Amino acid sequence: MNMTKKLEKPTPEAKALSLFLMAYKKTSPIHKEKSKRINKQWGRVAKDELAMSDYLKEVNSMLNSFGGYDKVVEQTVQFYITKTGEWKLEGSDKYCLDAKLIADRILSK
Repeated sequence: MNMTKKLEKPTPEAKALSLFLMAYKKTSPIHKEKSKRINKQWGRVAKDELAMSDYLKEVNSMLNSFGGYDKVVEQTVQFYITKTGEWKLEGSDKYCLDAKLIADRILSK
Protein backbone atom coordinates (compact mmCIF):
# COMPACT_ATOMS: atom_id res chain seq x y z
CA MET A 1 0.00 0.00 0.00
CA ASN A 2 1.30 3.42 -0.93
CA MET A 3 1.14 5.61 2.20
CA THR A 4 1.96 8.75 0.22
CA LYS A 5 -1.23 8.45 -1.81
CA LYS A 6 -3.01 11.79 -1.63
CA LEU A 7 -6.73 11.41 -1.13
CA GLU A 8 -8.77 13.90 -3.05
CA LYS A 9 -10.76 16.37 -1.00
CA PRO A 10 -14.23 15.18 -0.09
CA THR A 11 -16.97 16.24 -2.44
CA PRO A 12 -19.40 18.93 -1.27
CA GLU A 13 -21.96 16.13 -0.87
CA ALA A 14 -19.63 14.03 1.31
CA LYS A 15 -18.78 17.09 3.41
CA ALA A 16 -22.46 17.97 3.78
CA LEU A 17 -23.34 14.44 4.88
CA SER A 18 -20.44 14.20 7.31
CA LEU A 19 -21.20 17.53 9.02
CA PHE A 20 -24.93 16.76 9.12
CA LEU A 21 -24.36 13.37 10.76
CA MET A 22 -21.84 14.88 13.18
CA ALA A 23 -24.40 17.49 14.23
CA TYR A 24 -27.20 15.02 14.89
CA LYS A 25 -25.37 11.87 16.05
CA LYS A 26 -25.66 12.74 19.76
CA THR A 27 -29.43 13.02 19.57
CA SER A 28 -30.21 10.19 17.11
CA PRO A 29 -28.98 6.59 17.16
CA ILE A 30 -29.77 6.33 13.43
CA HIS A 31 -27.54 9.32 12.62
CA LYS A 32 -24.81 7.90 14.87
CA GLU A 33 -24.86 4.55 13.06
CA LYS A 34 -24.84 6.19 9.64
CA SER A 35 -21.96 8.43 10.74
CA LYS A 36 -19.94 5.39 11.84
CA ARG A 37 -20.69 3.60 8.58
CA ILE A 38 -19.77 6.45 6.24
CA ASN A 39 -16.57 7.16 8.20
CA LYS A 40 -15.65 3.49 7.98
CA GLN A 41 -16.30 3.54 4.24
CA TRP A 42 -14.06 6.60 3.85
CA GLY A 43 -11.35 4.70 5.71
CA ARG A 44 -11.74 1.86 3.22
CA VAL A 45 -11.32 4.33 0.34
CA ALA A 46 -8.14 5.62 2.01
CA LYS A 47 -6.78 2.05 2.15
CA ASP A 48 -7.79 1.30 -1.46
CA GLU A 49 -10.31 -1.29 -0.25
CA LEU A 50 -13.28 0.58 -1.73
CA ALA A 51 -13.56 2.50 -4.98
CA MET A 52 -14.25 6.22 -4.65
CA SER A 53 -17.20 5.80 -7.02
CA ASP A 54 -18.79 3.21 -4.69
CA TYR A 55 -18.21 5.51 -1.70
CA LEU A 56 -19.85 8.42 -3.53
CA LYS A 57 -22.84 6.24 -4.48
CA GLU A 58 -23.35 5.47 -0.78
CA VAL A 59 -22.90 9.15 0.18
CA ASN A 60 -25.52 10.20 -2.37
CA SER A 61 -27.89 7.44 -1.29
CA MET A 62 -27.62 8.54 2.35
CA LEU A 63 -27.99 12.20 1.39
CA ASN A 64 -31.15 11.40 -0.57
CA SER A 65 -32.54 9.49 2.43
CA PHE A 66 -32.28 12.76 4.40
CA GLY A 67 -33.90 14.89 1.66
CA GLY A 68 -30.90 15.70 -0.53
CA TYR A 69 -27.89 18.02 -0.46
CA ASP A 70 -29.73 21.34 -0.09
CA LYS A 71 -31.95 20.11 2.74
CA VAL A 72 -29.00 18.55 4.61
CA VAL A 73 -26.93 21.74 4.32
CA GLU A 74 -29.87 23.83 5.53
CA GLN A 75 -30.59 21.53 8.49
CA THR A 76 -26.92 21.50 9.50
CA VAL A 77 -26.63 25.28 9.35
CA GLN A 78 -29.90 25.67 11.27
CA PHE A 79 -28.68 23.19 13.92
CA TYR A 80 -25.51 25.16 14.62
CA ILE A 81 -27.19 28.57 14.48
CA THR A 82 -29.82 27.34 16.97
CA LYS A 83 -27.10 25.84 19.17
CA THR A 84 -24.52 28.66 19.06
CA GLY A 85 -26.28 31.68 17.57
CA GLU A 86 -23.90 31.87 14.62
CA TRP A 87 -22.36 30.03 11.66
CA LYS A 88 -18.57 29.89 11.91
CA LEU A 89 -17.47 27.57 9.09
CA GLU A 90 -15.68 29.54 6.40
CA GLY A 91 -14.00 28.51 3.20
CA SER A 92 -14.08 28.87 -0.55
CA ASP A 93 -15.27 25.37 -1.44
CA LYS A 94 -18.81 24.76 -2.72
CA TYR A 95 -20.13 23.45 0.61
CA CYS A 96 -18.86 26.45 2.60
CA LEU A 97 -20.26 28.91 0.06
CA ASP A 98 -23.65 27.15 -0.03
CA ALA A 99 -23.78 27.00 3.77
CA LYS A 100 -22.84 30.69 4.08
CA LEU A 101 -25.74 31.71 1.81
CA ILE A 102 -28.16 29.70 3.94
CA ALA A 103 -26.67 31.03 7.18
CA ASP A 104 -26.97 34.63 5.96
CA ARG A 105 -30.62 34.02 5.05
CA ILE A 106 -31.42 32.40 8.41
CA LEU A 107 -29.57 35.04 10.43
CA SER A 108 -31.23 37.94 8.59
CA LYS A 109 -34.72 36.74 9.65
